[in-house]
Amino acid sequence: MRIIIAEDPNWSLDLVPSLSSLCQRCIADKIEDHKYLFEKLTPELKDAIQPKLSLSLPLHVTADLVPDGVFWKRCCQQRWNICDISLYGFSWKRMFFERHLENLIELFVPEETDFKVILDVLPLCKNYVKRLHITQLLLPSRKFVKGRDDDQNEVATLANEEEDDTTTGHFDFGTVLAELTELEELYLVYRIKQCGMNFEWAMFQITDRDCRALTIAFKGCKTLKVLRIRQSQIDDKKCRPLLRCLMEHPSLIELDLSHNIIRDGGARSVAELLSKGQLKKLNICNNEIEVQGAQALAEVLSNNSSLLYLNLRLNQVRDEGGQAIAEALQKNTTLTYLNLAGNDLTFITAIVLSKVLLKNRRLRTLDLSCNLLGDVGGKALAEAMAHNSTLTDCDIRETDMDETNATSINKAIWTNQCADRYRGPLHRRRSTICI
Repeated sequence: MRIIIAEDPNWSLDLVPSLSSLCQRCIADKIEDHKYLFEKLTPELKDAIQPKLSLSLPLHVTADLVPDGVFWKRCCQQRWNICDISLYGFSWKRMFFERHLENLIELFVPEETDFKVILDVLPLCKNYVKRLHITQLLLPSRKFVKGRDDDQNEVATLANEEEDDTTTGHFDFGTVLAELTELEELYLVYRIKQCGMNFEWAMFQITDRDCRALTIAFKGCKTLKVLRIRQSQIDDKKCRPLLRCLMEHPSLIELDLSHNIIRDGGARSVAELLSKGQLKKLNICNNEIEVQGAQALAEVLSNNSSLLYLNLRLNQVRDEGGQAIAEALQKNTTLTYLNLAGNDLTFITAIVLSKVLLKNRRLRTLDLSCNLLGDVGGKALAEAMAHNSTLTDCDIRETDMDETNATSINKAIWTNQCADRYRGPLHRRRSTICI
């Protein structure tokens, strides 16, 4: 019997690649020139070839050809250290295209970066982008160029201050929003992450030109459901045109304008939008809304049948505004979340709210923290909570009420929470919305 001894003692027939494996490697190497071969494969074979595909393949080749899977996971992990797929509907392909487009927009310098960079990628990603989370928007660099000496610096600074605001603006979203036919959420912050020694306040605010551009862009985006523009120095003047164009928007259900400088005039515009739209969630915390703005919101809230979430934290509505909102809740039958923390409220508002808690069976979360409710307000709320069975979360920290009343309120809340868990998730799904 003949015995053949291999030169390599570790050699085994198992190491010989199969014909199928060789074909897969050939298709992976030649995919750019022979896309039709990949298209004819079964879904199982496509998944098997994805680990063999080169990450340097052009995007116009892989965008529509390669399905969601290992290839897009490799692309994401190569570019970004943190990849939480749960934030993207558990789709690696969606994560890649959303973050890729976000990076292009955040690094786009108006009047300098070629817009063709954006135009080339839009047809490739339009079917996969459902959310844009833009954390930085740059201005033209010429606006912040300074001279070499102090005199030149002063001249440049004066020129920047005298420059008409209409001549400068950030990235124009008109073309992008018109092309992204699947976009549902848009989050914008008009700021620069790292400005270094070239700090200017203009780097941290939306301009009039930006507002006009956004009003046009929103008209072409009919699928938008969530809009957030935070920390962008939006005032009453800039707020009005933005909200006016959203009044007839067919799908918008959430609006977040928190951490801006909206006052009573802007609050009235928000109230008008609330009266004509189908908003379910409204966040205008940390603005400068006072009594008249709160009263305008309360007037609409009393007749509104869609809003579920209202956040007015860190404004200055005071007791006059607080009472108006509380009285509106006696008629409102849909609101489940209300945040009035840090609004200079006293026991006067607490007494009116206590009457609401006796009748309202819809409100589930109430935040009154950082208001001087005192013992009188605490007693009124405690007595009302003894007869309330629906409120499951009530924040009364830093309200200057005595320990006895606070304990009574917290005990009532705990009882409601236990009863809510006993009723089960089906009941909660019918009575509230997950925010």
